[in-house]
Amino acid sequence: MLTVGPLQMNAYLLSAPETGEAILIDPGDEPDHLAQEVEASGCRLTHLLCTHGHFDHIGAAGPFQAYWDLPLLCHQNDVPLIENMPAIQAAYGFPDTPLPRFAADLEHGTSIPFAGKTLSVRHVPGHSPGHVMFVLATDAVVGDCIFAGSIGRTDLPGGSFAQLELSIRDQIYTLPEATRLYPGHGPTTTVAREKATNPFVTPR
Repeated sequence: MLTVGPLQMNAYLLSAPETGEAILIDPGDEPDHLAQEVEASGCRLTHLLCTHGHFDHIGAAGPFQAYWDLPLLCHQNDVPLIENMPAIQAAYGFPDTPLPRFAADLEHGTSIPFAGKTLSVRHVPGHSPGHVMFVLATDAVVGDCIFAGSIGRTDLPGGSFAQLELSIRDQIYTLPEATRLYPGHGPTTTVAREKATNPFVTPR
């Protein structure tokens, strides 16, 4: 977990020294710092991914691509958010950053090979139309879908509480209860803890 930027967004660097591979998820801010962490891992970055297209999760992707020339992979439904990022940043009083080179290659069911395992993509709309999560064995990077004791905002353009509730119940609460959840902000949690205590979305 690499917490970056004024909104304290959690980027995630997955590294496998045994195979020399690494994946970076949500390059939101501080591109130099992120690049240094990749370099320190001693691994070659194979994929640059985002859970969704909000600027605090992808704002450093363009500058970061000067270090690692990889497209930012996203879901098709969040392409408008990425394309309009400078205007959205300005609307919220943040300095604009260069648009990244991206490819809308992530769909529900996409499998990304990593260190002899598979990173599975699940579409979990609600916080944004193209929000996805990434599942690797008993770990899941869930972006701003769910937090420890809370859920992502649904009052932003393209947000929907009904969609988010369905995403959490169908895609997160159906994971094994021991699965660790790594959110876009704040501390990690588990499926079991959120099913038992999350006040916003309860299991069926």
